[in-house]
Amino acid sequence: MQVHRDLDQLPEFRNAIITIGTFDGVHAGHRFIIEQLQQAAKECHGETVIITFDPHPREVLQPQSNTLRLLTTLPEKIALLEKEGIDHLVVVPFTKAFSEMSAISYLEDFLIQRFRPHTIIIGYDHRFGHNREGGLELLEAEQQQYGFQLIEIPKQVVHDLTVSSTKIRNSLNEGAVQLANELLGYTYFLTGTVCHGDKMGRQLGYPTANLQLADSRKLIPAEGIYAVRASINGQAPLPAVMSIGNRPTFNGTDLRLEVHIFDFNQDIYDQQVTVSFVDYIRPNRKFEKIEELVAQMDLDSAKAREILG
Repeated sequence: MQVHRDLDQLPEFRNAIITIGTFDGVHAGHRFIIEQLQQAAKECHGETVIITFDPHPREVLQPQSNTLRLLTTLPEKIALLEKEGIDHLVVVPFTKAFSEMSAISYLEDFLIQRFRPHTIIIGYDHRFGHNREGGLELLEAEQQQYGFQLIEIPKQVVHDLTVSSTKIRNSLNEGAVQLANELLGYTYFLTGTVCHGDKMGRQLGYPTANLQLADSRKLIPAEGIYAVRASINGQAPLPAVMSIGNRPTFNGTDLRLEVHIFDFNQDIYDQQVTVSFVDYIRPNRKFEKIEELVAQMDLDSAKAREILG
């Protein structure tokens, strides 16, 4: 897959079959759209082109909210789309000026001039241009003039896509990672750099890797204890148990992402660890005695091992 970030350096696409969207999560619904792209490209010996945006449009249009949490960072999105066999991914720098393009300018100066699409695949409610003034009706009106084909994704399918994105976020925020994984079509994951902590886990007999995320916008699942698999620098994943929380037994205040990898004692400081969430074990709780905490950690580890098989 070729990734293009400069709109002035785009190649001449061969019978470009294009679609536009944020594709956050590259979930099961998105893969339905990808299948439509690939089928249309096969029929005309064309190339599949996904147009996405960075930063996410909501960050530009609603900067005051600061509530956006991504299912996939841009590097993660690129890696997932590459696995799907897309020919071209165009990452459009989303700016205030871009958002203020008129709908007809968006169509003529952006889509037609830069991509010369053979086919455009969009949902029935897709909107574009300043104040979202453009949509399916404008594309249909200009279709004959510019000679592109138009494939509409039906209302029910678009509804399912929207619901799945919302459900994935809600599920992760509630700790329901199994449901999130089902909707995604893969195991939800996050990647961080192992940083130094206070070594408390080591003193308790459970040394942990403390993770610092590269992108603060990445959605972190609900606080609690999880059965996970941890991959160090892209190597084979290892069974592990993870704690997300502020360590209530020690009256902590900052959120910690701590991973205990079973039967593992290597120094991995400053290494990249990708954690894949398999199942939720329990919520966090405060223990009055350290011995009670350690006993619970023993139970959590046994449960995680059982889940991970």
